Amino acid sequence: MFLFKLVTPARLGATMLRITIFAVGKLKEQFWKDAVAEYLKRLGGYAKIEVRELPDSNAEKEAAALLSALPERGPIILMDIRGKETSSEGLAQKIDNYALNSDSHISFIIGGSDGVTKEVKQRATERISFGPITLPHNLARVVLLEQIYRAFKIIRHEPYHK
Repeated sequence: MFLFKLVTPARLGATMLRITIFAVGKLKEQFWKDAVAEYLKRLGGYAKIEVRELPDSNAEKEAAALLSALPERGPIILMDIRGKETSSEGLAQKIDNYALNSDSHISFIIGGSDGVTKEVKQRATERISFGPITLPHNLARVVLLEQIYRAFKIIRHEPYHK
């Protein structure tokens, strides 16, 4: 299991917010790793964030790894093309609401190329989608990190520099 981790936690309100992205599969190309590292660096001022890579295999083995790695408490958001479409503002509102409700650890799941099992879907608090397009898993990870970063900018009413 590969782990990206920033050690500088930030606070959103009075609660230290942790975000963990559970992603099936390993980033192999350096440009994907660089993009992830850039957004993790940017997010370091907002939350303690980590990406946990789980080995890709078949859906059942991936599900077992995911279910055993997920925290016992806190919201779990499954990225699912069949989930509810969410705007950047909508994601910001979700993160803000969870933080305000003392949910200090939010988890996101990006499943493997075969999707996730029924058990993983049932474990998720909610399922969201960035729309009906299909993204390669490496790109989905970068898009998710960018959207989480954008969400914090929206929450804090800060300008977003492109």
